[in-house]
Amino acid sequence: MVFSSLEFIYLFLPPTLLGFLLLRYLRWELGIIWWLIAASLVFYAWWSPLHLVLLLASVGVNFGFHRAILATASRAVLAAGIAGNLATLAYFKYADFLIANVNAVAGAELPMLHIVLPLAISFFTFQQVSFLYDTYKGRIADCDFARYCLFVVFFSQLIAGPIVLQKDTIPQFRLTVFQQRIFMNLAIGGSLFAIGLFKKIVLADGVAPLVNSVFGLADAGESVPMEAAWIGALAYTFQIYFDFSGYCDMALGLARLFGIRLPINFNSPYKSRSIVEFWRHWHITLSRFLRDYLYIPLGGSKRGKARRYVNLMATMVLGGLWHGASWTFVFWGLLHGFYLIVNHAWSGLPGKAAILSVVPGPLRRASAQGITLLAVVVAWVFFRAESFDGALAILQGMAGLTPYHDHRLWAALLSDTAPTWIQFAALGAIVLWAPNAIEFLKKYRPVIDVKGALGAAWFRRRLAWRPSGGWATALSAVAVTAIVQLYRLDDLTEFIYFNF
Repeated sequence: MVFSSLEFIYLFLPPTLLGFLLLRYLRWELGIIWWLIAASLVFYAWWSPLHLVLLLASVGVNFGFHRAILATASRAVLAAGIAGNLATLAYFKYADFLIANVNAVAGAELPMLHIVLPLAISFFTFQQVSFLYDTYKGRIADCDFARYCLFVVFFSQLIAGPIVLQKDTIPQFRLTVFQQRIFMNLAIGGSLFAIGLFKKIVLADGVAPLVNSVFGLADAGESVPMEAAWIGALAYTFQIYFDFSGYCDMALGLARLFGIRLPINFNSPYKSRSIVEFWRHWHITLSRFLRDYLYIPLGGSKRGKARRYVNLMATMVLGGLWHGASWTFVFWGLLHGFYLIVNHAWSGLPGKAAILSVVPGPLRRASAQGITLLAVVVAWVFFRAESFDGALAILQGMAGLTPYHDHRLWAALLSDTAPTWIQFAALGAIVLWAPNAIEFLKKYRPVIDVKGALGAAWFRRRLAWRPSGGWATALSAVAVTAIVQLYRLDDLTEFIYFNF
C-alpha cells in the first residue's frame, strides 16, 4: 500500500489511528504494540498476501538467532544468521541477474527463475542483520518478541526506510512514549505528512512525464538532442529528490502520529559542497549502515590510503548493487566510489589551502556546490536508465555530441520548453535555498537526531512551524491540493525507493 494512495489515506490510516487512540486511553501497552503489528501486516499484505509469509518467517527466524546469540555469544551463530539473511536477499533479488550474466558470458541457456522481488526485502534484511550484529556486540538487552516484531514491520518505515537500528525505536515502544501529548503528536505528524504528500504528488510526479519521455526514447535506441537530454536529466534529478524527500517526510509524520520518532534520513543533499557531504545528507540511514557494518569492518581508513580507497570503492559498489540487480546500478555505485576517492584525495592535497586562498569565498562555495551537483546529476543518468546505451545516449546529448536525427520524435517535448525551464528554476530554488521540513519543525524535535539538520541562511525563527491556526490552515490547503491532484492523476506512481 502506497502512502500517497487513496486506500491508505481513507481506508487504512483512520482506523489504525482510532484503534491506537482507544488502546492508549485504556493504557494497554502490549495491546498498542500488537495493534500496530497487526496493522503493519495488513499494510504489507495489501501488496501480496503470499509474501507476508516470507516477512513473518524472516522475523521469526531472526528472533531465534537473536536468542541463540544471547545464549551462546557464538560468532558462528552470528555468521550463520547473517549468511542466511544475505542468502535469502541474494536469491530473491539477484538470482535472475546472476543467471542472465552466466548465460551471456558462458553462452549457456540456463532457464530464468522469474522471481518476484518481495517488497522491502532489502530494508528489512539490513535492519535484521544490524540487529544480530548489535546483539553479538552486547549492545542489546534481552528484547521480547512483540517489540522486536514491531521494530521490523512498523508500517511507517517498513517499505522504504529509514533503515532503523534497534537503539532508534525499540526503547520507544513503551507506554510513556505512547502517552505523550497526543494533540502535539497529531499536529507535528499531520504537518509532516501533508508536506511529504505535496512533494510526492505535485512536485515529483509533476516532472515524471518528462523523465519517462526522455529516458524511454533513449532506452529505445533513439539519439537525444542536447536540450532534451538536459531536460530528462534535470527532471529526474528533481523527481528523485522530491519523491524520496516526500516519502521520508511522510514516514516521519506517520510514526509521529503514534508518538514515535524516527532517525533523520534526508537533509537537503543538493546543498552539499562535496560528495562526502552529499552522502551525509542523502539516504542517511543507508550511509550509516554501509559505514558501520561494511566500510569500518573492512578496515575503514585505518590501514593506509590505498586500502582506504579500496574500501570506499567496495562499499559504494555494493551500495549500488543493493539498489537493484543491474549493471547500471553497479556503475552508479562505481561512479560515487570514484567521486569519494577524488574528494578524499583533494582534501588531503598538500598546499590545497594556499590554492583556494586566492579564490573569493562566495565563488569557492558556489563552485564546490555546482561541481558536486553536476557530478550527482551525471550519476543519476545511470541510476535511472534501463541500459548503458540509454544512459550514454543522454550523456552524449548533454555534452552536445548527438546529431539531431528525427525532429518528429522530440517535437512534443521541445515545441515550447519555456514553461519547463521556469518549472525547473522554481524547483531548483526550493532545493538550494528553502528550508526543508525538518528545519521548519526543528523546535519540536520531529526526528531523533534533530541537531544534525541544516539551517537555511535566510530562515528565521518567526517563519518556523508552530501549532497555530495559521499553520493548520496553510498545511491543510497543501494537503487538499495534493489530494485533488491525486484524483486527477491517470496512474498512481509508486515511490521510487519502493523498487529497492
